[in-house]
Amino acid sequence: MENWDRALEVAKAERAKVVKEELQEKDTRFLAVYVEAKNSCLILLSEKEDKLGTMAIAVPKPRDLLGPVTSSVLLGDKNAISARMFAEQVASKKGKIAVVSVYLEKLSEMQAQTYFMRLLEKVLQAKDESEAEQI
Repeated sequence: MENWDRALEVAKAERAKVVKEELQEKDTRFLAVYVEAKNSCLILLSEKEDKLGTMAIAVPKPRDLLGPVTSSVLLGDKNAISARMFAEQVASKKGKIAVVSVYLEKLSEMQAQTYFMRLLEKVLQAKDESEAEQI
């Protein structure tokens, strides 16, 4: 029975972790959905409601190689700068493949970057805190 309980704990620990956060600024709601798997992170950043937007992927360099993170836009072009910037930031911070989607309705990319940056920090902090509680 002990082996079964241990196997169940290991299986739960290996599942993807999901964190949802939101931020209310200037009568606008900013949302984030963060999904972290063993080798990757997926982040949806959006204004007003959860939606898929311009999507970018970033791949970190192996630890023994020098150089910047490699990134590319996968889908869309409206918020490509923010999507790539956030994907590169998460990939370098986590050392994993990062896919980031940015969807904006009213605000411009430059206006929303500050809010999305705070929201991303909030999501990463919440994820780290949930991991610390499990230990």
